[in-house]
Amino acid sequence: MTTSIKKLPDIEQVLSGNGACGGCPATMALRIVGKALGPNAIMLLTPACSVASMGMTPKLGYNWPCINICFATAGSSASGITHAIEIMKEKGRLQGDLPTVFSWAGDGGTYDIGFQALSAAAERNDNFIHFCYNNEAYSNTGVQRSGATPRGSYTTTTPTGKRHPKKNMALLMLEHNIPYVATATVAYPGDLYDKVVKAKNTPGMKYIEILSPCYLGWQFDMPETVQMSRMAVKSGAWLLWEAENGKITFNNPSSQIISGKKEPAPVDEYLMKQGRFSRLLKGPDAESRIAEIQGDINREIAFMRERAKITY
Repeated sequence: MTTSIKKLPDIEQVLSGNGACGGCPATMALRIVGKALGPNAIMLLTPACSVASMGMTPKLGYNWPCINICFATAGSSASGITHAIEIMKEKGRLQGDLPTVFSWAGDGGTYDIGFQALSAAAERNDNFIHFCYNNEAYSNTGVQRSGATPRGSYTTTTPTGKRHPKKNMALLMLEHNIPYVATATVAYPGDLYDKVVKAKNTPGMKYIEILSPCYLGWQFDMPETVQMSRMAVKSGAWLLWEAENGKITFNNPSSQIISGKKEPAPVDEYLMKQGRFSRLLKGPDAESRIAEIQGDINREIAFMRERAKITY
């Protein structure tokens, strides 16, 4: 049973007065992550929106020890800190439970610039959690395309719409044989909370990817962040799943789509809510390009349905 939002702990690790945009999904997600991890954690941030909104040093908008690291080093930096605190514990210089080490990075610092170090850390199965808050573009630097940008989406570097489908980063991490991989989004906070608690209590490398609709980059009204997240899941454009030691389980409502009990909502309803697809929707080839995106979603659903039948 998924934890009810009413039963989430009162603890707040994201402090009031931080510089995030109104309706920022990364900050919303981090509040839930904080409730699951508690205060005994160390946070690493690569250059991204959450760094820009964290406040002026030495004061922070996050109630953990926070370290700003280079764009490409989420995996290597988290690995180094993890090993350092383990050695401190062995030498008696650190008492009590070890803090949870986690990296908090966008899709640019995960899918693209940070992938090499992240892949190496996963291959070593180092003991930390990597969170990717995926807003499907380099939003903090002006909305350029990333490996997470979906086909048809406008960015400043794809002014006529991206011509290539996004890659499945969570699946790539699963193929590293790490003990826990999950996807989530802020529309289902109890699901996210439960997955973070599970990751916290699992030794080894953990990867959680959180869809984070950015009103600025996606071009929708600021109060609609949660609605956009929910529409992404119900259309099948974002599947909720988790894998423990290689075994994939789908979470509601994605499980109903995967099992065939429920048809996904038509993707055009989801696309029309977003200004980043306006060029696609207004052009003479709109119907064929929407069909391409629907085809990407259908193939992903079919592939993940079959992939879930494979266990290690």
